[in-house]
Amino acid sequence: MSMYGAPPPPLLQNPGASEDYCLGRILLHSPGLWPAEVNPENFHFFTYSLPRMLAQIALIFSLTQALYLLLKRFRLPRLVCELLAGIILGPTVLGRFEFIKLYLLIEPTDGYIILLSKFGYMFFMFLSGVKMDAGLMSRTGVKAWTIGALAVAIPNFGFTVFSDVMLPEYSQIHRYRRSAISTILRVTSQFSFPVIAALLVDLKIMNSELGRLSMATALIADLGSNVYLSVYTNLKLGAMAAMDVLSIHACILSVACMSLIAFTCRPLSAMIIKRTPEGKPVDTAYIVLFAYLVFLAAVLTDNAGMSFQYGPFILGLAVPDGPPLGSTLVDKMDTMVSGLLAPLMVTYTGMKVNLNELYDLEFIVYVWITVLSCYAFKYFSVFTPALACGVTIKDAASLAFILGTQGIMQVALYLNTYVNQTLDRDTFSMLVVSVLIIATASHLVVAYMYDYSRAYSGYQKRDIQHNSGNSELRLLTVAHRLDDVLAARKLLDLSYPYRESPLSIYSLFLVELVGRATPLLIDHQLGQKNASTNSRSQKMVDVLHAFELQYMGCSFVQFFTSVSLQKFMHHDICTLAYDKLTSMIILPFHRKWNQQGKLTQDNKSIRLMNNNVLETAPCSVAILIDRQKAKSQAQKPSPMQHVSVIFLGGADDREALSYARRMSRSPTVYLTVVRFVPWDPELSDNQWDAVLDAELLKDTRFQAQQQDNIVYREERVKDGAESALLIHDMEEAFDLILLGRRHRNDMPQLIGLNEWNDIPELGPLGDLFAVGDIASPVSVVVVQQQNTKTK
Repeated sequence: MSMYGAPPPPLLQNPGASEDYCLGRILLHSPGLWPAEVNPENFHFFTYSLPRMLAQIALIFSLTQALYLLLKRFRLPRLVCELLAGIILGPTVLGRFEFIKLYLLIEPTDGYIILLSKFGYMFFMFLSGVKMDAGLMSRTGVKAWTIGALAVAIPNFGFTVFSDVMLPEYSQIHRYRRSAISTILRVTSQFSFPVIAALLVDLKIMNSELGRLSMATALIADLGSNVYLSVYTNLKLGAMAAMDVLSIHACILSVACMSLIAFTCRPLSAMIIKRTPEGKPVDTAYIVLFAYLVFLAAVLTDNAGMSFQYGPFILGLAVPDGPPLGSTLVDKMDTMVSGLLAPLMVTYTGMKVNLNELYDLEFIVYVWITVLSCYAFKYFSVFTPALACGVTIKDAASLAFILGTQGIMQVALYLNTYVNQTLDRDTFSMLVVSVLIIATASHLVVAYMYDYSRAYSGYQKRDIQHNSGNSELRLLTVAHRLDDVLAARKLLDLSYPYRESPLSIYSLFLVELVGRATPLLIDHQLGQKNASTNSRSQKMVDVLHAFELQYMGCSFVQFFTSVSLQKFMHHDICTLAYDKLTSMIILPFHRKWNQQGKLTQDNKSIRLMNNNVLETAPCSVAILIDRQKAKSQAQKPSPMQHVSVIFLGGADDREALSYARRMSRSPTVYLTVVRFVPWDPELSDNQWDAVLDAELLKDTRFQAQQQDNIVYREERVKDGAESALLIHDMEEAFDLILLGRRHRNDMPQLIGLNEWNDIPELGPLGDLFAVGDIASPVSVVVVQQQNTKTK
């Protein structure tokens, strides 16, 4: 075999046969830019397959990333950029130039590109099966089952009747063209759970009520449409044969193949999980084993008469989702598969599109009429059952567009039928363009109709200031780990629940979604359990359950666990607060300190989540900075808790003072209200906020005269430096300090502090308590009052 373009070897005689055989040249590796033994007249660098393939991959992803950076501001999905990159690199645009056509788009290279893209698609289907939680089907309600079942039954029944009964009688379409129409009907009727999940992630609505309904419905519709397609294909194959032997043979092989994969993978997965120590990742050897099993499953299903991607998909479904096995498989493979190999198939499909040479324009019109009619029929097959199930018109329309979106699954099906010569190039090009248009329209329409930032807007006051003094106070605590629950427990003790004004605590434990595509919101009161989170959350439940027992009859605690992606956790927090009518959300701070006051954790994802909650919360928000670990082990806990409020003025300070006044009802709380007053009274705020501040401070001074545990004092400060010195003196004197987050930038008390604000979500004063050189055990609550919409 010649690898560098040398003369071919002589004929090799086979002594056992009369024919002569020869080995052809495979120009694989390049000898370099200036090879001495090759004729320069017939040589160019991209003659060899490997350099040409690498150049193609580099060009494909460079163009794809450039288009994505340009179009992502318009909220277009990555699939659109990948298809556009393929169309630009194909014969439609750049492929028309001789240099590109000869040196980068030479046909022999297609074998290597399509091989890589098929590998990527196999692993994409495998990971899609791993991420799917098949148990969700048993937990979904009647609404999702009804919409999903009807969304599968109505289009498939209608398209089958049209394809098998009406289409043969439709004389205007040639008989050799009818298979293309049948292919369009079959592909359009399919639902793709991975494509729909990617759409919900891109639009940031996975954790919304619409997103959960879409995920459950998509899972049912995807599995139902695949079952229907398999049964229909086998029955069609049997009807084409002279006898039903071929159909029965295909059915037996298909069932046997799927059963072999499922009943072999499940015990293997259980054995691997059993051998993996708790809290440890799965051994790399098992990951390699599953990579080999993906190829083996593809070979088995392909030889059984099914499409090659069904084997890896069934294998992925048989793998238990979540940690330790499912999460490790996704963590090790997802970046390479979803970021490199799977998009290669989409771009390669786009490179096969040729919009310059369209010959049969009349049939192209039929193609577009069929595509648009099928999409409209599929749309109403989702929209009408959704309305019948009580979904609002807006959400039903959004759900129809979500379930009707198209993506990599449809692209792969169209490419497969084109390779099998079921579609000609004109029809194939139009269908790929239709995928691009439908995917774009789905993203834009759903993004316009369902804006998650407006989901929690309202006019009702949900804060502590406007809560009646003797009414129930509802709080939502958020925790990532046990330390967060212990810190929240201490704050709840200070909140002093009593019979006339009880506390209702809704506690949400956050768990990162790994190794699955479906988020979960577990209500522990309903008996819901999750094996991967039960042991972890039980200790947190015990801490707050002890609080409920301590204040029996005065407190009520309800527990939830959210399993979600980090960037969508704020949706679960805001939705739960909105549904439970809470007055305040208590968030943990993203930094943690040890007993010596040294920083031990700085979690950027928690900080991002806190910022998102501050922007979209339907009630007031408090960020709890816990430094109780800095307390000396030899120091005995004091029976009295010294609480202070730093008051400058504004809505957030009024909310913090209102919360502190509730704490002052406890006989073990000693409250000190410190108001920072500027030296120049003309610089004080004379607007409506000043009137509201004066009214609340008047009530506080009156309360201080009636109660011995409340002290009110004023401190005159000239600028931010004097304010910082006073705050530094307060760190040693108090156990808990409450302050507002937002203030006017022109306040004299803050001059100079805004320039050194490293953590804006804490405000200029709260930022002083987030530094690492504070060794005192003071904890801080930074409060933001509810943002309400004005009519």
